[in-house]
Amino acid sequence: MVHGRLIATTRYRQQAMTRYRDNEVTIFTRGTMGTKKTTRIIAVGNQKGGVGKTTTAVHIAAALGERGRLCLLWDLDMAHNTTKQFGIPPDSFLGTFEVLIDAEKAADVILKPGEVEGVELPANVHIIPSKRKLEAIAQVLAERDKFRSPQDVLLEPLASLDGVYDYIILDTGPNATLPTVAAYKAAHYFILSAQPEPWAVEGLGDALRDIQAAQRQGNSRLKLLGVALGSVHKRTRLAAELTDYVDRIFGDRRFQTTISKSTVVPDSQKERMTVFKYAPNHPICDQYRELAREIEERIAKDDAVKLAVREAANG
Repeated sequence: MVHGRLIATTRYRQQAMTRYRDNEVTIFTRGTMGTKKTTRIIAVGNQKGGVGKTTTAVHIAAALGERGRLCLLWDLDMAHNTTKQFGIPPDSFLGTFEVLIDAEKAADVILKPGEVEGVELPANVHIIPSKRKLEAIAQVLAERDKFRSPQDVLLEPLASLDGVYDYIILDTGPNATLPTVAAYKAAHYFILSAQPEPWAVEGLGDALRDIQAAQRQGNSRLKLLGVALGSVHKRTRLAAELTDYVDRIFGDRRFQTTISKSTVVPDSQKERMTVFKYAPNHPICDQYRELAREIEERIAKDDAVKLAVREAANG
């Protein structure tokens, strides 16, 4: 049984979506109404596969969880790599597909630490799993409701969770699949993930253009929070070229913390664990902790700017 399930009645649906768009946190729960957490929605991605986006999303969530933040990892990738990262059998649980077609409420499919035998989720990290069935989502949505905008399919589920989590981290798939486009339309922030691979630069450019398109077409508040570089061997030519490109194109948006190349990452994935669980004293863990600190610092600065703008507007 999932506790604290949010009520998404027809009466409150539009109000919830309005509050979500305005980044407010007052929500209706069963029998109560109050102010909860300020939920930040962060999408992680790149328009090319094999660039470490799932590793980045999972370990950012784990590092933020270590800092005492309650996080929800939402697997929006048709390859369900976040789900597989923790050894969750993808066809054994309801998840992203059922939520997006409005067959289940988001709160009812969330998996939490200790709920699934043999699955060890990080402290303070919950997950909405995915499955291969997600490949059919566009066709199913078109058949179920031809008047519903598929790009907005995440807005209502995210609104129902607003105020419950400190962070909701959306692990997006490569290419402009429907769940990925929906993430661009719904997120507050975007983190681009890249590794020193020949196709990484092309993927970053494509993703940046998609962020700009989303800003123009319905999600004006979406901001590029930063570019996270992983699997970096600083002595290689590819690493130097990627870092130089990111610095030239993105400037101070590159996170100063880079994640080093290490066999501990694939080794931990084979064991269905995060590096924090597999090798808690490894330097990679400290790098992800530092990256999480940078993320929170940038969000705090963004909050300060927004507050200053509001105060100036109010005189």
